[in-house]
Amino acid sequence: MLAPLVANQIAAGEVVERPASVVKELLENAIDAGATRVQIDLEQGGIELVRVTDDGSGIHADDLPLAIAPHATSKVALAQDLEHIGTLGFRGEALASIASVSRLSIRTRTAAAQSALQLDADADVVSSIKPAPGPIGTSVSVRNLFWNTPARRKFLRTVGTEQERCLDVVRHLALAHPAIGVRAIVDGREVLDLSPGQSPRERALSILGKELSTQLLDVSADEFDDGRGLAIWGLAGLPAIARGSNKSQYVFVNGRSVRDRTIQHAIGEAYRGLIDPTRYPTVVLMIEMSPAGVDVNVHPQKAEVRFRDSSLVHSGVLRAIRRALQAADLTPTLSALKPPAWHSGSSGTVGGVPLDGALPGAGVSQDNLPLSRPVPSLQSFVEYFRRPAPATPQPTLDQPAPVSYDAMREALSPPSPAAPSEPAPLPPTSRVLQVHKSYLVTQDDQGVVIIDQHALHERVMFEYLLARVLGSATSPLESQRLLAPIAVPAAAAQIERLSRMESILTRLGIEASPLGPTSVGVHAFPSFLFDRGVDAGEFMQELLEKSDDAAFFSDLIRGGEAAMRDVLDMMSCKAAVKAGDKLSDLELAELVKLRDEVERSSNCPHGRPTSIRLTIRELEKLFGRG
Repeated sequence: MLAPLVANQIAAGEVVERPASVVKELLENAIDAGATRVQIDLEQGGIELVRVTDDGSGIHADDLPLAIAPHATSKVALAQDLEHIGTLGFRGEALASIASVSRLSIRTRTAAAQSALQLDADADVVSSIKPAPGPIGTSVSVRNLFWNTPARRKFLRTVGTEQERCLDVVRHLALAHPAIGVRAIVDGREVLDLSPGQSPRERALSILGKELSTQLLDVSADEFDDGRGLAIWGLAGLPAIARGSNKSQYVFVNGRSVRDRTIQHAIGEAYRGLIDPTRYPTVVLMIEMSPAGVDVNVHPQKAEVRFRDSSLVHSGVLRAIRRALQAADLTPTLSALKPPAWHSGSSGTVGGVPLDGALPGAGVSQDNLPLSRPVPSLQSFVEYFRRPAPATPQPTLDQPAPVSYDAMREALSPPSPAAPSEPAPLPPTSRVLQVHKSYLVTQDDQGVVIIDQHALHERVMFEYLLARVLGSATSPLESQRLLAPIAVPAAAAQIERLSRMESILTRLGIEASPLGPTSVGVHAFPSFLFDRGVDAGEFMQELLEKSDDAAFFSDLIRGGEAAMRDVLDMMSCKAAVKAGDKLSDLELAELVKLRDEVERSSNCPHGRPTSIRLTIRELEKLFGRG
């Protein structure tokens, strides 16, 4: 049988990973004790000292020796209590584990006691309880962490890193409990002071930054009924403030800070197409549900949970955030937008525009001679998708059933009257100006709106294709047969996969078959891609290369939405108007009009902004009027 100290140090290996673990356990105890104010003192990143002082209920004299005994807790008594845990702590091992690898001191006083009591523990040496001065509440000091386990101590990071991890724990728990005042002092310097009694939004802005007030949307949902379901409150950041890491995502379940793949996936799905896939939205999410609906006893540090019904949580979070985003104007302002957020490197394009500083315009060949690429009319796209459907649809490859504009609009938004084939002229106050054949400039009630014509057209086309191929009334895209097949070089494995992709290709209006051991022939191609000047051979070759990705191919042949979205995105990107395309006045008006008719028009399918707003206030500042 192991000695008690050894057993506790083994437990500490899971519970106490670093000073931040100590901060977390002590703060959770303070919250469970009903504290209204908590102070955290750190020295040397918490390695030399972590002290958490609260004004909670304190510990009774008879219970004080049990506080550092292993698995001694007043928070659960029976096995069935584990299915209805309503406190942050419940195992009764934290203080015992911490005491085994540090020099621990507890000073506590209840409201009924005349004075405070103090208990000191140094590894397995525990002093007798003695009187001490002190207010109502509890103060726990943890000094010289891992002093007796040097192998553990040497794996700690720098003082600055450990300090930031401690403060990150403080911020998380402070967010989850805005009614509690929180003060943090690092090496004698105050770094955080949050007053008690704040609203959830006030507390979130105190931590995330008050400058984000206009960039955070309120998220709410009440689907809690008769002990089932969940209630949600939170803040969802606009796409413009997405970050390069997920450190600005705070998720809480019943007041407990958690990491959960189900919730993270729901957040990602809500922002799909609104931000670059490599970036993370700023989100604060508080979920309340019955304790019986979530198992919190699945992780040594209680950082993860397991839901009884994960689909309920996923759908609830997805609906709540998506509803908030759909109701908001997501057009970023100039001051909120950070250009590096929309591309991952210094080269390439954003919205079809070169990032090398050159003004967009007519292309240049390798001989530095202007290219004479024909520019297809935007009207060809409009006419294709607004063509009335025939009375008797023919769902064959040669004569597919064209979808009407009204049918697709219904899939995207509530029914509305069909628009005329040519837009009415815009009023003088809403004229659209094309700048350098790449950007559109117009105005709205809030200021000047600058639009990337390629990015906006790409989003519009993507949404129409999405409604047509994956919507409620799906039908194959119209295709055009070729007089002679276009040969595309292909590897043997790509040719083998082609037959398994046949049904998917038919939905896309593509007919292709092997021409030999090293090539594939394209016999039919979507009509609208022809009208937009897309090369059938290049498109098919790129699609075959994408099929080399095992995950993409598996999802595609299963009819998965993610893979199909990738293909439709490829279609819309190639078919959209490009930077340098001259548009007529009617086409300019039509494109701006389409911006108001499709969902998520503020961002292209890659997540980059389609438009930027220069507010009246920003204009006034630029001209020295503010």
